[in-house]
Amino acid sequence: MEEFFKDFHLLQHPLVKRDITVLRDINTTTEIFRAAVKRLSNLLAVEICKDLTLEEIEVQTPLEKTTGFELVTEIVLVPVLRAGLGMVSGFLEIIPDAKVGHIGLQRDEETLTPVQYYYKTPSNIDTAKVILLDPMLATGGSTSEAIKYLKRKGANGTVFACLVAAPEGIKKIQAEHPGIQIYAAALDRELNDKGYILPGLGDAGDRTFGTL
Repeated sequence: MEEFFKDFHLLQHPLVKRDITVLRDINTTTEIFRAAVKRLSNLLAVEICKDLTLEEIEVQTPLEKTTGFELVTEIVLVPVLRAGLGMVSGFLEIIPDAKVGHIGLQRDEETLTPVQYYYKTPSNIDTAKVILLDPMLATGGSTSEAIKYLKRKGANGTVFACLVAAPEGIKKIQAEHPGIQIYAAALDRELNDKGYILPGLGDAGDRTFGTL
């Protein structure tokens, strides 16, 4: 199905499929759930960063001087609170010099619309590659609001990373934010009448932090 979605990138890797299965399993413990989220975040980070700009530098090995590389692109990670926090450590393992901002949004369970309660982002957000983190792309409401905020702050290089995406959420982001690149570890079937992803993995925040 992913070939019908422009600017949508689905990770295709045996390790991704294994860990998505771990997340889906109702019997997976909090500890194992967190570890799988971290591993998937590692893989998402590698995929998202494969085209970063490099600059040649000279380094001294124990034997001789040689040419090496360092990153030119600055990275800012912006998790959507609170579920997005579970993805941060996995991204920081791959991009340890990234800065981290936070966006606080929660879904009104009656209207399914996002409600803002916290925003804090680094000062270099206008020149950095911004990676917005949220495990679930369901209705797309919270993600769309977060992207709007980042744009107002001057971000012009935002990409979105999630673990599981629903077609409805992808379509909303494409309609409201053309050109935003979406990276996901799984593309699920649909939303139910309460806005939850099917087959999904339940509430990612509750399962990450053990607040079921």
